[in-house]
Parts: sequence; C-alpha cells; structure tokens
Amino acid sequence: MPIRIFVTGGTFDKEYNEITGELFFKDTHLQEMLRLGRSRLEVDIRTLMMIDSLDMTDHDRVLIADQCNKAAENKIIITHGTDTMSDTAKWLAQHVKEKTIVLTGAMIPYKFGSSDGLFNLGSALAFVQSLPQGVYVAMNGRIFNWDNVRKNKKTGEFEEVR
Repeated sequence: MPIRIFVTGGTFDKEYNEITGELFFKDTHLQEMLRLGRSRLEVDIRTLMMIDSLDMTDHDRVLIADQCNKAAENKIIITHGTDTMSDTAKWLAQHVKEKTIVLTGAMIPYKFGSSDGLFNLGSALAFVQSLPQGVYVAMNGRIFNWDNVRKNKKTGEFEEVR
C-alpha cells in the first residue's frame, strides 16, 4: 500500500519573490524532492492547503484529521509549518486512531537550496515505515512522540519537552 502524503504548506513549500522580498506559496515541491532523493517508494500526494502554520486554524486541523481518517493508507506523512506543528500533532493524536502519522517540515524553504526539507522528508519516509501506530514529529534527523516535542525558537531545532 502506498504512503499517503498530505501537503499543508509551511516553509517547506515557500517561494521567494526577489522583487518584493516576500515569501509566498505557488505549488508543492514534493514531487521534485522525491525525484532528487531518488525515492522508489509508492506515494500518493494530496495538497490540502498551502498556508503558513501560524495562519492554521482549528477548522484546518479538523480537515487534516478528517482526511487522515478517510485515507485508505495507514501510513501518512504531513508536511507542515514548524511553528504550530506540535499543535497539529496533538490534535491528530486526539482525533485519528489506528494510523501511523509523521509530521515534518523545514526551517529553510526548499527553494533556497540550503534547506533541511529534503533530509527531513527522507527521515519521515523512513520513520513512517518503521514506527508503530501513533502520531510523531520528524525533524533534524530525530523522531519525537506527539506529546513530547516542541520547537526551540532560539536554536531553530526541535527538542523533547521533558
């Protein structure tokens, strides 16, 4: 069975407007990233939204949970902005059962060339295949349980809460 990947936006998929200096969303870079990473896994990619996670609402989280519950696949990756990733992980843990869900993202946009996104995506693909059912966050080469992770805004890394 393929791995389902849900795209929600976040820094992962941001583009840079060289004229205005602003970051914006156009399309997901997932297909290109999988091709560059030479992934041979069967995946089904669906874009649910393209937003910054700071703009994500509970309504958006309901949509994500609903799509996870409706997915035929039991292994799911969600690309997500890093600022509220742990909030969405908590929501999913409360509303989705009997699936292995791994949220991942990037601190630097993929299109910048120095992004951690490709590495984080590769890690998420490996983790989703090997972990038991539950909700996890994959960042910086590490895997975190949904209830034991936070983004350290000073270091720009994810860490355990306790």
